[in-house]
Amino acid sequence: MNGKNYQEILDFLYAQLPMYQRTGAAAYKADLNNTLELCKMLENPENEIPAIHVAGTNGKGSVSHMLASALMEQGYKTGLYTSPHLTDFRERITINGAKIPKEKVIEFVENYKNTFQAIKPSFFELTFAMALDYFHQQKVNIAVFETGMGGRLDSTNVVKPVISVITNIGHDHQQFLGDTIEKIAKEKAGIIKANVPVIIGKTQTDTAPVFTSAANTQKAPILFADEHIHTSDEGIIESENYNYYRKLRIHSSHTKVPENINSALTGLYQKENIVTALAAMVMLQNTNFPVSTTSIRHGMQKVIKNTNLRGRWQILGKNPLTICDTGHNKEGLESVLEMIKQQTYSKLHIVMGVVNDKNAGEILKLFPKDAGYYICKANIPRSMDENKLAEIARKNGLAEISAFGTVKDAFLNAQKKADQKDMIFIGGSTFVVADLLEYLEK
Repeated sequence: MNGKNYQEILDFLYAQLPMYQRTGAAAYKADLNNTLELCKMLENPENEIPAIHVAGTNGKGSVSHMLASALMEQGYKTGLYTSPHLTDFRERITINGAKIPKEKVIEFVENYKNTFQAIKPSFFELTFAMALDYFHQQKVNIAVFETGMGGRLDSTNVVKPVISVITNIGHDHQQFLGDTIEKIAKEKAGIIKANVPVIIGKTQTDTAPVFTSAANTQKAPILFADEHIHTSDEGIIESENYNYYRKLRIHSSHTKVPENINSALTGLYQKENIVTALAAMVMLQNTNFPVSTTSIRHGMQKVIKNTNLRGRWQILGKNPLTICDTGHNKEGLESVLEMIKQQTYSKLHIVMGVVNDKNAGEILKLFPKDAGYYICKANIPRSMDENKLAEIARKNGLAEISAFGTVKDAFLNAQKKADQKDMIFIGGSTFVVADLLEYLEK
């Protein structure tokens, strides 16, 4: 292995391969050629791994983690491939909640370096190939794959799913996926495979016909989750060891759906994702990977413990109430801001940044005018300059603004200014949350 250490290998991957989260458009590949070449290099492990394939604009990460958690509870050896990572590259590739070992990352790169350098893959394409190789080596029973962007041309679209899931469609990555909701839906519908059941999380007037038509063409059974499963909220409960759960009553005619669950994902916007995940678990009953009602219940309650999911309405402290969330597009942030409105506090302090390919003006319009803003720049090249974002914030009528070159400085300033009865929210971008969690871990 030429004595290379893990950090050198990571530096090589970040430096050599175009990476969307760092550089944006330059890393986007609008075809599957590289992925198919990489799969061939590995002797096509994608054909050997039963998969659940999850796409959608918002919620696809949460749904993927819930499904993996329930499958783990049922005793299946479960692979989970997600992106982006928050604080550790290895979060992207896990089996039963354990991250891929550093040695396996080194081994993969060293073994295939000469071959893959000729292919010139993107960071995402190579990471996905690494996941396939590792899952195949470790003989997982099943793996959950979250798409990176879109669906039809996403690297993950070579997997062989037992079921496909599309959570919802919103405005994100329009420069790649199309400028209307219908066009974006068409790209996501590209994951629908011949005769493979597909679950659609949210029935939307503009997108339902797109999905129904794609499913009919592929002769794929289609189920709109929110037409069959409904939830009513019974509030948040706190267990003795500072774990929070949202208690939900579930209404469904299907016998496999539990009547109530305690969800470790407490954001109210998660209700839609829970409905999607439950419908997918019901659909699994007709495959070789059924999950029992008990496994579903335990999977929902232990999703954070089982899969280490972070940054989803994550409560970091109580006095002042401190919460972070990775919601980063219009629809995602609308849900988060709705949750903020429901909290009790004297004053709201918002630590936020965005990436430079988002319409910052449109996003800032959603935010409350009477909060204190600590505008910051996350530690990636794609992050918008804090002074530029502060200027856009002022133009959108936000008055109380200070700008900081790092998330850490912005957060520490918010903490300094906040009283015990206030609320601090950190978000606007996945990468702002990632920087915050990295700082808190240190």
